[in-house]
Amino acid sequence: MTTLHEALAAAHAEVKAEIARTDTKVALLLAFNGAVLLGVATAATAVRVPPAARLVGALGVAALLAAVGVLLSTVRPNLTGRTAGFPRWATLTGEQITEELRTDRRAQHIRVLSRIAVGKYGRLRRAIDLTLLGGLLLVVAAALTAGGVS
Repeated sequence: MTTLHEALAAAHAEVKAEIARTDTKVALLLAFNGAVLLGVATAATAVRVPPAARLVGALGVAALLAAVGVLLSTVRPNLTGRTAGFPRWATLTGEQITEELRTDRRAQHIRVLSRIAVGKYGRLRRAIDLTLLGGLLLVVAAALTAGGVS
């Protein structure tokens, strides 16, 4: 039988791990999008791109840049308005922190961290959708270029 203390410790660790997983996924997707954008820039200067393909490719690049913006907002720290954890502790005196830590506030921390994790996952999903859209548009632009469509 799990005690409340064990359950709180497990839930707290789980939500912190989810935040770490999200940040790892964001870093990988940022690197991927950067590599694709670099490849597009290189290819665009090396190949004659017809106007129709240039337009579709520009839309693809715009979608990838939007994804990068969403990804950066996902890892951008929000240190205001926190009611738990280190952002709150930064506003307290040493004595207030000691008093604060006398009370088990893990349930409140779990709630705050869970909201952070859900927000991060929502933004990550949007960034993935934008990356897929950008990739699709770039594939269409490449096909138009290969087919010589004007």
